[in-house]
Amino acid sequence: MKNRWRRLTLRGRLATMTAAVVTIAVVLCCALSWYAAKQQMLGQVKDTLQQSYAHPGGGERLTFLCSTSSGPTGHGFEPTDTTPTLIFASGLSCPSSDPRAVKITPSDVALANTGTGGPNAPHTFREGRTVGGTRVMIYTVSYGPQVVVSANGTEVTADVAVAFAQPLAPVDHALAELGLLLLLIGLVVIAGALIAAWYVARTGLKPVDRLTAAVEHIARTEEVGTTIDVNGDDEIARLSTSFNSMSTALASSRERQSQLIADAGHELRTPLTSLRTNVDLLVRSEDTGRPLPEETRTRLLRNMKAQMGELSTLIGDLLELSRPTRSTGARPLEVVALHDIAARALDRARLRGPGLEFTVSVEPWYVRADAHALERAVINLLDNAVKFSPAGGTIDLGLHFGTLTVRDQGPGIPEEDLAHVFERFWRSPAARQMPGSGLGLAIVSQTVQDCGGEVALSNAHPGTLATMKLPGAPTPPPELPSTI
Repeated sequence: MKNRWRRLTLRGRLATMTAAVVTIAVVLCCALSWYAAKQQMLGQVKDTLQQSYAHPGGGERLTFLCSTSSGPTGHGFEPTDTTPTLIFASGLSCPSSDPRAVKITPSDVALANTGTGGPNAPHTFREGRTVGGTRVMIYTVSYGPQVVVSANGTEVTADVAVAFAQPLAPVDHALAELGLLLLLIGLVVIAGALIAAWYVARTGLKPVDRLTAAVEHIARTEEVGTTIDVNGDDEIARLSTSFNSMSTALASSRERQSQLIADAGHELRTPLTSLRTNVDLLVRSEDTGRPLPEETRTRLLRNMKAQMGELSTLIGDLLELSRPTRSTGARPLEVVALHDIAARALDRARLRGPGLEFTVSVEPWYVRADAHALERAVINLLDNAVKFSPAGGTIDLGLHFGTLTVRDQGPGIPEEDLAHVFERFWRSPAARQMPGSGLGLAIVSQTVQDCGGEVALSNAHPGTLATMKLPGAPTPPPELPSTI
């Protein structure tokens, strides 16, 4: 059974469960309706019996004429389809052989033994049968001490109860017809529920079908970026929206990956071509036995060393850019001291710009970041300032309330180029003749975004001002784990 259920489609499961719930509800409603109708009919029969046979008045003595073959007569006790049955406290009944008489039970005898009559005399209702086997509703009431005259004229005073009965055949017939009607109505409703459940499952899961088709299309063709129409704001619509966002993000990621590969190939081609040319010259001079002049050979070796350094820098930058971002599973963030990172980066910048002057104003600031990536980003900002600063120029480094600033006194950046400075491999026309890969500021931008901060570059007249804002606090968080 479990395996069959698992083999059903989602549409089949939904339709089956819906139909099952409706079926159970219909069966319960029909059963409760039939039971309520039965209790109503039986209640009407009891009211009829109680109203048809009046209790004897308080203290009034009645005389019953009774024989073994006929019931008591007089006082409204006229036999019809059933006959009233006189029940003595001794357990005897009159009549005892009439098919219309009631079969007495110990509870009837116990009622006769109460010896109480009058309007408030004890009484009971029960379903039973006559001596002839007819199913009846029996109303038994205590009459207390009464005079009973037998068939031979003997009078005796005894505690009695009288059982009156009314056949239940009309009630049984009506209940049978009602049950058949409810059964037919229930079957029609259940059949309609099955059709409705199938229709609801088919209609409700159409968005899932479209989503499945889109996923299968992407899996088959690897064409990410496929989206589906979203209607409404229910759970299916939310799922469709999430799929569209995922598909669009995958397409954007693949496009950036392709662009990165293309740009990297373009950037690698130049130093590799130059390096191969220089190696070819050296190899040819050795093969032909005509060694190059020492000055030329030294220049070629220096060029090769510079090109290899440029390749190393470019490959390092590519590796840094290819690391996972925070949304794709990067290394855990640590609570690090930004002022310490700035101090280490400043030491390296002083080595690269020995003729420059540095002014420093740094306050403590703790942030959550990848320490290695953040140090690389600060170094890149300082390297840019060193690269474009004039000889003897000044570089200002500041860190106040989470805002790190680096300002140089270089030529600045044309306004039309400011929008592109953080793009990968983009280099301004003035910087294309200078060493670098065009990836430094892209690395800075990615690192700052991973930390939840902001970075901007603007002209300071003179020079350029780089601003990095990172969320954090001037003191380390207490009792905080080193990573999150």
